[in-house]
Amino acid sequence: MSIDTIVYESKNTATRIALLSGGELVELEIVPENRAVEGNIYLGKIARKVDLANGKIGFFVELGEGREAFLNAEENGLDELKVSEGQSLVVQVAQEKRAEKGPKVTRALQFVGENLVYCPYRMNIEVSSKITDKVKADEYRELVLDNTTGQEGWIVRTSAVNAPKEEVVAEMEYLRQSFETVRIKARTLKAPALLLAKANPVFDYVNKYKAGLGKVVLNNRNIEAELKERFGAELATEINAEPFAEYGLEDAIAEALNKTVSLKGGGRITIEETKAFVAIDVDSGADKGNGSISRLNIEAAAEIARQIRLRNLSGKIIIDFAGSSDYHFLKPVIEALEKEVAQDYTRTTVLGSSRAGNVEVIRVRKRPTLQDLLTVECESCQGTGRVMR
Repeated sequence: MSIDTIVYESKNTATRIALLSGGELVELEIVPENRAVEGNIYLGKIARKVDLANGKIGFFVELGEGREAFLNAEENGLDELKVSEGQSLVVQVAQEKRAEKGPKVTRALQFVGENLVYCPYRMNIEVSSKITDKVKADEYRELVLDNTTGQEGWIVRTSAVNAPKEEVVAEMEYLRQSFETVRIKARTLKAPALLLAKANPVFDYVNKYKAGLGKVVLNNRNIEAELKERFGAELATEINAEPFAEYGLEDAIAEALNKTVSLKGGGRITIEETKAFVAIDVDSGADKGNGSISRLNIEAAAEIARQIRLRNLSGKIIIDFAGSSDYHFLKPVIEALEKEVAQDYTRTTVLGSSRAGNVEVIRVRKRPTLQDLLTVECESCQGTGRVMR
């Protein structure tokens, strides 16, 4: 599923970015103002220590404006600092706030560029597993290695092998300078303070999907000018005062909050987000004689992969497909699901079938789910979706 249209809308207190394929909403990112966004770097202040299970400890770190984030004391090198309450330290948001759980931060900073990720506290060079041309992958790994200075780590992103080598080398220096800017600010500012805000995500999305991208629709001429400057005047853009309304995305977002999703063949899937995991059930619904159960499940697998991206479901996901739970029956369905989730830039792993016959999926959690962002728990039913008779 290739992304052919990106719709960008910034208004009121949030920025919204929608990824479309053939007019269908595939992925949505909402960035509210004043949120501790994944990737932001702060000079935080240790607020208090907390005791965890098995004798482990953690810390709550003040980020400013009344926000706190959790830092795991198992962080590499943290013990050496003899961290205590009131101490300042540089941290980066690794996971945003979701539901009742606050954000999590890390000391392992990463500076994300268009082609590279700079990891100043690491000493190895990794290459994206999505680069299929292994000769080019090795070539660009050697390029980065030859231009590495001192103790530093790098991740070569998928887009790097399509970029001119001089551009990759220039980006290395730019990312190093970003790190140096953070270090200078950390020495001069008083904690808590924002040291570096994550770049507007629309640039990263355009960079990821530019090969098959038809156009970018947006309501901000300044962003349009920046896109043209970065990606060239040939990038097709469209200015629209209300792009989400124009492209029918408000209705699509409302539908994405429904528990039940109808399949074109007549079946349906039901999605339940719980505190422990996401449960997804597949049943035939109105699909009584329109084909085999296998066809229904393969159709459901494609839609489940889309819903995972669209709703930003993450953590443990358990799927109960229709029909038999025997592995030989589920094998083609699992393969179809693996093929679909492979298009997701957020790391998603299909673990296979459990002994109970359910298919288990793990997806890295970074941002809140769509439900967490757009809804609150019902005070009457405490989130059960049911009320007393």
